[in-house]
Amino acid sequence: MHATTYSIEAADLHAHLFRVTLTIREPALQQTVSLPVWIPGSYLVREFSKNLQKLQARQGRRTAPIEQMDKCTWLITCRMDEPLVLSYEVYAFDNSVRTAWLDTQRGFFNGTSLCLRVHGQEHQLQHLQLHPVKGQPSWQAATGLTPVNTDKRGFGLYTATDYDHLVDSPVELGAFWSGSFKACGIPHRFVVAGALPSFDGDRLLADTQKICETHIRFWHGQGKQAASKAPHKDYVFMLNAVHDGYGGLEHRNSTALICNRSDLPRQTSPHTGEGYTTLLGLISHEYFHTWNVKQLRPDAFARYDYTQENYTQLLWFFEGFTSYYDDLLLRRSGLIDDATYIQLLGKTIAQVQQTPGRQVQTVAQASFDAWVKYYRQDENTPNATVSYYTKGALVALCLDLTLRQEFTAEGHTLDSVMHGLWKRCKAGPMRELDLLDELQALTGRSWQPEIKAWVHSTTDLPLRDLLSAQGIEVSADTSPMAQRLGLRVIETGASVQIKAVLRGSAAEAAGLAAGDEWLGLDVGPVKGGKALGYSWRLSKLDDLPALLGRERQLVALVSRDKRLLRLPLTVPALASQWKLSVPADRKAGLWPAV
Repeated sequence: MHATTYSIEAADLHAHLFRVTLTIREPALQQTVSLPVWIPGSYLVREFSKNLQKLQARQGRRTAPIEQMDKCTWLITCRMDEPLVLSYEVYAFDNSVRTAWLDTQRGFFNGTSLCLRVHGQEHQLQHLQLHPVKGQPSWQAATGLTPVNTDKRGFGLYTATDYDHLVDSPVELGAFWSGSFKACGIPHRFVVAGALPSFDGDRLLADTQKICETHIRFWHGQGKQAASKAPHKDYVFMLNAVHDGYGGLEHRNSTALICNRSDLPRQTSPHTGEGYTTLLGLISHEYFHTWNVKQLRPDAFARYDYTQENYTQLLWFFEGFTSYYDDLLLRRSGLIDDATYIQLLGKTIAQVQQTPGRQVQTVAQASFDAWVKYYRQDENTPNATVSYYTKGALVALCLDLTLRQEFTAEGHTLDSVMHGLWKRCKAGPMRELDLLDELQALTGRSWQPEIKAWVHSTTDLPLRDLLSAQGIEVSADTSPMAQRLGLRVIETGASVQIKAVLRGSAAEAAGLAAGDEWLGLDVGPVKGGKALGYSWRLSKLDDLPALLGRERQLVALVSRDKRLLRLPLTVPALASQWKLSVPADRKAGLWPAV
């Protein structure tokens, strides 16, 4: 059977336009085509068809009539005796991992943004023809698709087994840096766009190799046959280094990443900072998804419906457990030490504990509502919802530590559960019941009470007791002023911009609101709405203790809709947050593989 072929050209770099020519060798009499409204891994209807223009259809010299059926679907009336050729343009100016981008420096696209789905032929072979970019002799192409006939720069013909495979394989274009390595014998390529000349590619490759080998051995063991059991035979990392950005999106045998340019390792400095650790955690997270969500997947994703939301209550598992293992496997790979790992864990705990929404919404509900809440955040988000990434990671932590505490002699850990789920569900969809069955098969007892309390209720997790049982010291530490007041802010250097006011906080009681610009304050006892003391300019919240002295009462001067308001505020007594620490006599390696 003939393959469907997509021919992609960078038509106009200045206008940010890709040109797509789609050839359907054997069209139906009434051929329907559509463009996805979302991209798997990013749970928001993004309406990619808004960027499609100049759609035309021809058969030979004949123009085929097109009727638009809805926002993203078209019907073409055809003859069946000759191929149908569609041509159109796609505007590409979203510099994220989710859609498409094209300018004079770089090109990038996901198939969900460029490739119309040919209804009735989704399961057939798909071809992608990448054309060299005119006027850009130094540009290369990188993708996880299978090359059929390509030149040394990567342009030419690629193949995909079906439409899902095609649109799950992003393409990077440009004069990017490129390096390669093998992890457990599997070829890996890393391409980086936008890096500074001092970028240390060798360091990034060596550290990423350690991550990949740790992941492969986590899933498939230490033996020589580990690579043959992996779900991918090659892999491509595509990293876009920008002035300010962060994120990633997993794919079948590749990932698209974005990071701050300053977070990349540098040849001029052997030391790396917190930003590079964050980048390694992102690499670890997206690579873990190669198994957990791309192979193990919720039943709602057994076959993607590209026309609408695909609901599941299991993102706390697929994103949350991945978020637990991303840093844990960094620790096992030796790229961070115990102190750094426990610091990262403490940060995750603080993020959940400082979110009032954890007492409003369960993490299962948060998973289901991702389409309308997590990906559409506003000033009320921290008060109404909880992140399935962070709380899901803490659910994984609780399961792991409970298993280690109760079944020390047997050596049961969450690793054992993940390996069991891989064997049980890798060939089909996974349900919450599969997790419960695997836990019971491993331990001989029901885990429904824990899952009900930790996943399907708003009860706080038993973190303190579980951490203490592992020898982790949990003590009190002074909270930052933003947490003490119940604010989330942006500090511009000239004033404090309020992003969110947390429920039940002192800031809410004072009448502060999202969007306010906090300009200054009057300090001293309040009488008649005025403070009997000094007035100060405010540029950052952590200056408040010095400005207040022993006082706890102030009047906040804020600008709201160009009006100046004076709002009396009582600063709460010192608040505390958890501080995690590892005793000096604690053996190295927190909850290692067993």
